[in-house]
Parts: sequence; C-alpha cells; structure tokens
Amino acid sequence: MITEILIRYLHFVSIFVVFAAVLGQHLILRGTITRARVAVAQRFDIAYAISVVLVLATGLAQWLWIGKPAAFYSSNPVFHTKLTLFLIIGIVSIYPSVFLGKNRKGEQSEEVVIPSALVWSVRVELLLLLLLPLLATLMAKGIGIPVVD
Repeated sequence: MITEILIRYLHFVSIFVVFAAVLGQHLILRGTITRARVAVAQRFDIAYAISVVLVLATGLAQWLWIGKPAAFYSSNPVFHTKLTLFLIIGIVSIYPSVFLGKNRKGEQSEEVVIPSALVWSVRVELLLLLLLPLLATLMAKGIGIPVVD
C-alpha cells in the first residue's frame, strides 16, 4: 500500500513540475532575451524532461502494476485520448528544446530573438496540459468504459 501511495504521489508531483516548467518557459521566452535567460529557460526544459520521464514511469506503473486492473485503462477511449494528448504535447515541446539547446551557448549578454512560433508552441503546450486533468477526472469517474450488454 505504501508503494502505491508513493507512486501516485510522485505521479502528481511530477505533473505539477511539468506544468511549472512549461509555465516558466512561457514567462521567459518572449521578444528578445539574453543568452543567460535562454540558459535559464533551458534549465526549465531539463526539469520538464526529467518530470515527463517520471510522469510516464509512474503512470505506466499505475496502469500495469498498482490500483485498478489494466483493463480498466486499456479499454477506455478517454485514457487513449489522454495518452495521445500527452504524446502530442511531447512532440510540440521538441521545437523549444532544440531552439534552447542551439541558442544557450555564446556570450551571455548577447541578445537572442525568440521566434513567435516558439512562443506559440509553448502556449499550445500549456493549453493542452490543462486538458489532461479533465480527461483524468472523466476517466476516474468511469466515463469511456465500454458497457457490456
């Protein structure tokens, strides 16, 4: 029981860190910033990446190991929608990650122009992240579970 509690707790905390990291990037990445600020944004990106791995690992543990039977999740289209949305968020996050990696090196006071497409990709991530708790709530209430006649 303690293992289940710890896994669920780590799952929730990791989700919070994912959101906080993307929000931190959103607050930094606008207009023209110094390479020093790009490096700060990249640290948020690293926190994001670590947290995503923890979210996936603890989510997988909940799906296959603890809590409800795997069939509860596997047969639920809301769960599949949630997974797909999480994957889309990960794909959208590639652009900011690559941009930050390429632009953090150099003179720290040098200015870097942040493309509007990058700002919008971070905004899309935030928006999509806000949908995940809704899907989780629907799933926890059993919405989407196929009815067997």
